[in-house]
Amino acid sequence: MSPRRVSHLFAVRLPLVGGASSAEDAERRLLTRARRGDPVAFRTLFEQHSPAVWRFLRDLFRDDAAADEATQETFVRAHGKLGALRDDARLGSWLLGIARHIYLESRRSRGTHLDIAAEESEPLLEAALPSPTPEDLLLDREMEGLLAEALGELREERRSALLLRIDHGLAYEDIAQVMGWSLPKVKNEIHRARLQLRERLAGHVGNGGHS
Repeated sequence: MSPRRVSHLFAVRLPLVGGASSAEDAERRLLTRARRGDPVAFRTLFEQHSPAVWRFLRDLFRDDAAADEATQETFVRAHGKLGALRDDARLGSWLLGIARHIYLESRRSRGTHLDIAAEESEPLLEAALPSPTPEDLLLDREMEGLLAEALGELREERRSALLLRIDHGLAYEDIAQVMGWSLPKVKNEIHRARLQLRERLAGHVGNGGHS
């Protein structure tokens, strides 16, 4: 994968002591300060969350420069909408939702077709194929190119939901918030995405990544 220019710029993190609850409390304090107009607090939130936002956008755009620009726009919009965030604990998923809207706007402005409503006619494989899970494949550098190609064949909505789950570790409830879906739809779409990837990659697994 190409060098992640943005992630290097945003590498500074605040030291977190005392586990998850302390991290959440620290983030809530930063949000409170940022809502009051504290630029240092907002910059810290930017530094903490922008690498994940950039990675998500890079996976959608498949273009570093576009991901850079969209990441900046995500935080510009977030800065003006912090008062609309109702659950501070879901800041990360809220930012990813803004990022996805920016991606969709970019696609529409360029007249790129989005196959959002159509259902693929791929068969649902009820029996597990003899292959590792998509999570395992993400850890296998030799399969990265094949996986990227297979992900690119998923329709945009399904690809976004799967990435939010396996790459960003979001709970199904948070994915529902980002995508604007019901919980059953989230689970169904992610299940279908996993099956599509397994079917697409089944011929390569077991041959060292070579067909």
